[in-house]
Amino acid sequence: MSETHFAEEHTAERPRRGRRVALIVLSSAVVLMLVGVTAAVLYLNSLRGTYQEAVNVIPEAETFPEEAERPERPTRTTEDGEEAEDEQLNILLIGSDSGGGSGEFENVPWLPNAGRADTIMWMHIPHERDSVQLMSIMRDTWVPIPGHGEAKINASLSLGGSAATVATLEQLTGVRIDHVAAVDMIGFQNLVGAMGGVTVDVPVPFTSRDGYSFHGGPQHLNPRESMSFVRERRAFDGGDYQRVANQQAFMRGVLSSVLTPSTLGNPATVHNMVSSFAPHMAVDSQLADADYVAELGWSMRDVRGSDIDMFTINNLGLGSAGSQSIVVPDYDAFAAAGQAMREGTFEEYAAQH
Repeated sequence: MSETHFAEEHTAERPRRGRRVALIVLSSAVVLMLVGVTAAVLYLNSLRGTYQEAVNVIPEAETFPEEAERPERPTRTTEDGEEAEDEQLNILLIGSDSGGGSGEFENVPWLPNAGRADTIMWMHIPHERDSVQLMSIMRDTWVPIPGHGEAKINASLSLGGSAATVATLEQLTGVRIDHVAAVDMIGFQNLVGAMGGVTVDVPVPFTSRDGYSFHGGPQHLNPRESMSFVRERRAFDGGDYQRVANQQAFMRGVLSSVLTPSTLGNPATVHNMVSSFAPHMAVDSQLADADYVAELGWSMRDVRGSDIDMFTINNLGLGSAGSQSIVVPDYDAFAAAGQAMREGTFEEYAAQH
């Protein structure tokens, strides 16, 4: 593996098993799109064109690695004892922000607003389509990037497009990624606006650097307050740890508001959500097809916020690579997650982490 020496004095306490660390709020927006587009299409057929014209498509050559280098699709044993292809879906989700990343060299042209990859996560939709698991990968995780040596995993996007990130994660887990979707902060802010704001159960009171005050407990946030809430980290001793806790609280508030029959059954609300959000997404060519997205969303029509498990894959704390501060990967954790997906037990795995 790496010849990098990790400084023990910088090593953080290994997170306790079972601790559910928050995912960045942008990932949930893709879930909302999958279900929201379906509801809109059922009522407003014209929105198919609106979605397909507005959404950005990732260049085909940059989406996935060469087929010969990719894992086989998982299989499952049917009730009559035969082997069949498992219809699980695994989606690479990228959250971008013009203020994210470690520097301008990480800009990715096809990301909305030419942002940088601020967050990388894995979305797993099981064969039964009755739940969703979202696994976050810390952006500073130092891993081998096929064809590029070792680097922080978020740098893989600028080094080789989403194909390099897909190849990296497939190598770590042994599981195939089926789709890629990126969302930027402006799009999510627009989504909150289309919802008329969101009520969040604020974990701890604080005042953000841009002057917004948040009291503990339920608080209704407008779009600007929402973005201040999920971005703030310097106000806390725990820095990023409290920020992701806030993002989790915010995401739960959004999911509670959106994944309900009253919202998804309102064509005007869904139209506003989709039309204001789609221009801030970049997806692979199949996810750019509204018919495919509608079919997928319909298959997930019974999924609600309580059916979504969120966690961050375990790591071995902080370390250093030269002058860079990095997150040390736990290769055993990646292997275990991949095994659970192949065996069809990832829902149980996510619930335990």
